[in-house]
Amino acid sequence: MSNETTTTALPNYITSAMPNPAENRAPWFKNTAPTYAGIFLWFVFWQDAAVAPNLGGTLAGGVGWALISLVVAALICHFFFYLVPGLLGQKTGLPLYIVGTSTYGAQGGFIMPGFLMGLLQFGWLGVNIFASSLALNEVFKLDRPEIIMVVWGVLAAFVGLKGIQYVGRVATYLPLIPLAILLILFFKTIGSVGGMEVTKLVEAHQAVVPDAPAALSMFGVLAFVLTYVVGFFATAGAAGVDFGTNSRDRGDVQMGGLVGIALAILLTAGLSTLIVAGVYGSADMATKAVDAGKESGGFILNAVNLIPVILGATAFKWMAFLLALAAFPAACFSSFIAANSFKTTLPKVNPFLSVGIGAAISIVLAVTGLAGRVVPVFVIIGASFGPICGAMFVDYLMNKGTWTGPRAGFNPAGWIAWAVGFVVGILPNLGVAVPAAPVLAFVAGALVYWLCAKAGLLSPVVPLPSVTARTE
Repeated sequence: MSNETTTTALPNYITSAMPNPAENRAPWFKNTAPTYAGIFLWFVFWQDAAVAPNLGGTLAGGVGWALISLVVAALICHFFFYLVPGLLGQKTGLPLYIVGTSTYGAQGGFIMPGFLMGLLQFGWLGVNIFASSLALNEVFKLDRPEIIMVVWGVLAAFVGLKGIQYVGRVATYLPLIPLAILLILFFKTIGSVGGMEVTKLVEAHQAVVPDAPAALSMFGVLAFVLTYVVGFFATAGAAGVDFGTNSRDRGDVQMGGLVGIALAILLTAGLSTLIVAGVYGSADMATKAVDAGKESGGFILNAVNLIPVILGATAFKWMAFLLALAAFPAACFSSFIAANSFKTTLPKVNPFLSVGIGAAISIVLAVTGLAGRVVPVFVIIGASFGPICGAMFVDYLMNKGTWTGPRAGFNPAGWIAWAVGFVVGILPNLGVAVPAAPVLAFVAGALVYWLCAKAGLLSPVVPLPSVTARTE
């Protein structure tokens, strides 16, 4: 088959793709690192860093072990979930929905990861609507915060479709708000971190929630932290392809990830964990926190919900408002990413219709409280994108660091690997205990892809003369 024939057999969205030229790229500290760091500064990520349903949360193994677990999670996010996608983006200059065709096929890539990436954005939008609306309601004090959820969701979807350029102008500075709040809380509590005793923390937790599950073992803490952090990051890891298209070389990809991902995780989630430890290391604040927990019906390990204990009710009200304000660009960007995905995969459907339907689903998830169950949400995200990152990782290694180009049709190896990895990753939400499910989903996807490749289940590569993958 000639190159001309095989090229015309490819979908237009592939043949019309053009690499991002070198002159449009910039150093890691101007794009990749600050953008990724902004993701982890979102309060929905760091506020629950110490939270687990078990007695003592993630502090059950001590402050040191909780921080070590975060370091492990941060390094896994960088080296296994982000680095290969980032390098593929840097070498090809092409976006995720094009690069993914080497794993899922020219036809299959239309759905995976392209359409799936857009679809899951509405899950993130639902989480944003739920958390931000509750934070805003600390000021408005409405009996029905669902009203705020509807307004927030509709506004975010509209701005994401029509005015994202204006949001982008201020989004660079808004992450400074949660960073400032984290630092204020940290300096208020750091002096009592050394006074936190695991035994007393567990006893206090049990006094408030007598039927709470037993404290996690050290392995249990590590597994829970991996589930939480990696599950949150999985989609952003695959999106490393898009970030990589703006990187000049391998060094930019590496440094962007080490600073914007690994260091940012440790900084935000680490500070949050230390803040919680500091509260329960102080006799006065610990008593206030336990009393507040009894009043609210739950033991408080959430760093944001401990603000009234640390700084008082008035400070909490306005800090919650500011955290919600800082989260609005993320809600708009979720709508924007979904719209771009649907414009590519569903070009004949008006984006106002597709995004409108998705936003309505997001609002329903928020109003019903389903979006507030962040760990199950992170499990779904990890189950969906863990196998994608795993298969891309193996595909990259098997091809010695180059991009093969699109494969014909639906590449069986990619789809089988994703199906197996998704089943492994989603088991916790089905009541089956699977430790560190997003990581195991990655491993399953990688292993199955490799086995399928060895078994000859790779569809043939279709030449794409208009794009030459750069290798270094």
